Amino acid sequence: MKKMKPFKEEYSFEDRCEESKEIIAKYPERVPIVPAANLGSSLLVLSSVADHCYDYQVIAERFARSDLPGMEKRKYLVPRDMSIGQFIHILSCRLHLAPGKALFVFVNNTLPQTSSLVESIYESYKDEDGFLYMYYSSEKTFG
Repeated sequence: MKKMKPFKEEYSFEDRCEESKEIIAKYPERVPIVPAANLGSSLLVLSSVADHCYDYQVIAERFARSDLPGMEKRKYLVPRDMSIGQFIHILSCRLHLAPGKALFVFVNNTLPQTSSLVESIYESYKDEDGFLYMYYSSEKTFG
């Protein structure tokens, strides 16, 4: 997998703002999240159990010193009622983590509680371009 530039370096502020507005207009019930270090600009929509909940755009980028690979998908639209723990589980599955490796996400150099809802994290930490940026890293937990 080729190395990708961070999302903010790859696209101008104006392009990111326009894209987040288009995504929010098309998916008003979702939150935009974007991982860096991936090959495509595909959009992965994570389903919500309830049809009435709102979702957010999140950008999940690999922490620079992490030994984890990049992900195939660049942007995630996440249900507003999804917990950070559920989102971490989805990222872990997509990264095919080995047993005994823990995955952590950071938002603005803060480790959010796994019980926090994406909605509250988005409202507190969303970037002025309309995306929520998350960085992921791992650590061996056993052995």
